[in-house]
Order: sequence, then structure tokens, then C-alpha cells
Amino acid sequence: MSTTESPTRRRGVTLGRTFAEFVKHPSPWMMATILFGSLAARIVVGDWRVSDLWAPLVFVALFPLIEWLIHVFVLHWKPRRVGRVTVDTLLARKHREHHADPRDVPLVFIPWQTMVGLMVAAPILPLLLFPRTGQALTFVFTMGLAGMVYEWTHYLIHSDYKPKSRLYKAVYKHHRLHHFKNENYWLTVTTANTADRLLRTNPDPATVPTSPTAKNLHGANA
Repeated sequence: MSTTESPTRRRGVTLGRTFAEFVKHPSPWMMATILFGSLAARIVVGDWRVSDLWAPLVFVALFPLIEWLIHVFVLHWKPRRVGRVTVDTLLARKHREHHADPRDVPLVFIPWQTMVGLMVAAPILPLLLFPRTGQALTFVFTMGLAGMVYEWTHYLIHSDYKPKSRLYKAVYKHHRLHHFKNENYWLTVTTANTADRLLRTNPDPATVPTSPTAKNLHGANA
């Protein structure tokens, strides 16, 4: 599948059908548990204050950069030998599989094993770090919402749904360049021309050679 793939395969695929497939996978449900669980807890706790908003606003502003950093240093982690041990991670292995077969739907999602850890860490760490429970839960809700947006956007890009809105077309093209042009560029997923522009990984595609390892990260399977 190339960035100029014929729309024939995508013709007639509705957003409703695409969403029906989305909810068949465990990661969206696990992310929804964080999202709606934190919302319910936040409503019960009450104690609403304007100061609850500063951390979520900073997080949302930095989210493209967070995506970029995770993509580069976690998902594109290159296996390393430390003595007799090869240091690799589940996320990196699954991401290499995702690059090898971008149309394999289960590989689009955050692995459920990782989601189990997130479901534990997402509420506990903010509750330990923030001075008030309500402030912590507001932040957990924001993380859950950002995570759900990430999962949905990433899945939608790799689905057979044809882009319609200008915003989605930009994000769609941006991420597909990463997969089918050069894996070293276009590293954000939910936005285009944000952190990549800041960190100079958003070049003119015409100036970038097509990478021989876009579907074989680090040449691991060579």
C-alpha cells in the first residue's frame, strides 16, 4: 500500500463500520476504562477549582512533543546487546511488526499488556504527585482522553476509511509518509506540522529518499 494508493479499496467504507471494528479490540475499552473511570471519580470527589486546569492544558500543549519522543525513543527502540542479553521491549517489537504490515489491524493498537500497566500507573502516579485528589483525577481524565484520541486517530489512518475533512487528510498523509516514504520523519500521529516542524523531521517529501527499511525497521529482518 503506497501513499498514492487507489481509493477503490476504500470506496463505500463508512465511519460507522470503521468504528464497529475499532470497538472489537481490547485497547479502546481499556483506555475507555481510564477515561470514564477517572471522570466518574472526579464527579464524586467534587472540589472543582480553576487550578485543576493548568496541568491538563500544559499536557495537551506538549502532547505532540510527547508523541514524538515516545515514537523515536520507545517505539523505534533498536535492540541492544548488554553482555549476553538482548535488551528489547514488547512495544518496540510490536511496532516493528506494525511497520512490516501496516494493514494488520491488531498491530495498530497499543498492546493489551502495555495497557494493563497504563491502567495501573495512570491513576496512581498523578494521585501521588498532585497535591489534591480532584486535581489528580482531572489530569488522569485528560491523559485518558488523549490516549483515546491517539488510538482512534492511529486506527482510522490505517483503516479503509477514506479521509474527508481537511484536518484528517493532513494527519492521514503525514503518518502514511512515515510508513511508506521514510520512517525517520513525520513522527507525530494525531497532528501534522507540529513537533515534527519544531524538531526538523517534517521535510518536503520530494527531497527525501524512499527508505529501504520503512517496512523493516533497523533492517532487523535482513
